[in-house]
Amino acid sequence: MNTPAPDKNHRDQITLTGLGAVGYHGVFEKERRSGQPFFVDLVLSVDLRPAGTTDDLTRTVHYGEVAEMVREIIIGTRFQLIEALAEEIARALVASFPAVAELEVTVHKPKAPIDVTFSDVAVSIHRRRGHYEAGADG
Repeated sequence: MNTPAPDKNHRDQITLTGLGAVGYHGVFEKERRSGQPFFVDLVLSVDLRPAGTTDDLTRTVHYGEVAEMVREIIIGTRFQLIEALAEEIARALVASFPAVAELEVTVHKPKAPIDVTFSDVAVSIHRRRGHYEAGADG
């Protein structure tokens, strides 16, 4: 993919909301065996000027490819915690899309095994490209 290096001072965003798939994440065996729906919201900070001025898909982040990657991570990798799922999604997107300067990943687990009425459980993380390039782990 021929995308430009990120402009760290620019705050344009690509937002994807409600990317969903059935995954097998959870602390309890039943969750890992039966699966349940997970939904992901993304906010990608990308300098959109190159794509906006040229109308060229190769000058931006292809959000269809982003959506497919997130779906594959939800389906293909198993984690106990949705925090770990969010971290893997962030790491993979930064590694695969050089134009992403920073991102926010929210993972929703609306059918979490909680014995009280609730509408959603979610975790959100915010990462900058340098977090992974520097090998930081927190």
